[in-house]
Amino acid sequence: MITETPTTSRPVTTTTTAAAVNSWDEFSPLREIIVGDATGSRMPAQTDPSAWLNCYPELRRSELEGFQHGSFPARVVEETNEDLADLVTTLRELGVVVHHQTAVDTSLEYGGLGWRSQGRTSYCPRDLTLVVGSTIIEVPSPVRARYFEIFGLRDIFQDYMLRGAQWISAPRPQLRDELFPTDETDSPVLGEAEPAFEAANVLRLGRDVFYQVSRSGNEIGLRWLESTLRMLGDIRVHPLRGLYQGTHIDSTICFLRPGLVLLNPERVRPETIPEPLKGWDVIWCPPIEEPVAPLLPHTLSTPWVGMNLLMVDPETAVVDQNQTALIRLLEGKGITVVPRRLRHSRVLGGGFHCVTLDTVRDGGPESYLD
Repeated sequence: MITETPTTSRPVTTTTTAAAVNSWDEFSPLREIIVGDATGSRMPAQTDPSAWLNCYPELRRSELEGFQHGSFPARVVEETNEDLADLVTTLRELGVVVHHQTAVDTSLEYGGLGWRSQGRTSYCPRDLTLVVGSTIIEVPSPVRARYFEIFGLRDIFQDYMLRGAQWISAPRPQLRDELFPTDETDSPVLGEAEPAFEAANVLRLGRDVFYQVSRSGNEIGLRWLESTLRMLGDIRVHPLRGLYQGTHIDSTICFLRPGLVLLNPERVRPETIPEPLKGWDVIWCPPIEEPVAPLLPHTLSTPWVGMNLLMVDPETAVVDQNQTALIRLLEGKGITVVPRRLRHSRVLGGGFHCVTLDTVRDGGPESYLD
C-alpha cells in the first residue's frame, strides 16, 4: 500500500510551447516528462570493467570475486514501481503530461568487439538522454550493460521527431577494454579512447550547460558535446573538474531557480563553488536522513541521493519525504515541497531527478549567468 501524502495543486495555463520538445533548464514550469520503470532491473557481473567502474569502484578486485549479480530482489522492484506510480499520479495532479519508459528485457545477452553483457535497468531515463531545447541527444554511456537501455524510449522519441523535434545520437562507443584502464592502486578509471559520458553528467541552465568530468564522463566526451552543441546555437559549456570523482552531477549540484542553488557540502566547499555560480544564493544540503537502512549491503548510490530532487517549477519541488531538514530549508526559501518516497533509491541508484526526463518546460535559452 502507498501511504497517502499531501499533494500540491498548481494552476495549469492554457498556453503551450509550439515545439514538441522544449527543455532548456532544470526548474522552469514543467509541462511534459518521462518516468522510468524498475521492471527487470539487474546488477551486471562486476568482472566487466565497465560495471566495476560505474557500480562499485570502491571495492578491490579481490572483493569482486563471488560478488552477487543478476536480478534485484522482487521486493525492491515491486516497491519501487509502486513509488514510481505514485510519482506519476502526483505529477499528473500538478498538470504535467507523463510518459512511461518501456522496460527493456535485461535478461538478453548481447555483445560488442571483445565483450559480452546483459542489460541493467530502465529505472533512470535521465541517465542516457540529454534534452537541449528541441533536440534529443542519445549519449554514449561507458557502461556495457546500458548499451540497449535507450531502446525503451525509442517509440517516444520517434513520436517527438515526427512532431518536429530533432533527434540525434552520439557515436556508438566500442567499449573495448582499453577504455577502462586501472590506476596505480589497480582501481578502474575511465580512459580517453573514445567519447563516453552519461547525460546525468550534465546540468542545463538556459544557454549554459555544465559537464561533470568523472568516471561516467571523459574529456573527449566533453569535446564531442561542445562540438555538437555549437550546431544548436550559442550554448556555453562549463567543465566541472575535481568536484566529485564519482559519476553523475545531480546529487552534487541542484539548480532550484535562477540565482538559487543547492550544493552538496561533502563535495563542494565555499572556495570550490564553480566560478559561474559564485554570487548565487547557496543552500548547503543538511546531513541526509535515513530512517531505514538500505535493503542490500552494497548500493549504487551514496546517501546523498536524498538531495536528488525534481523541480516542477521555481516554487515547487518533489523531494524525498525522509529529508525533513532539507524540506525545511527549501520551504524557508519560498519553495513548496511535495514530499514523496523512493524506498530503494540507493539500491537502484537514482532519486527523483534521475528517474525522470523532462521533455517540455516553459523556459528558453536564457542567459542566467550574465
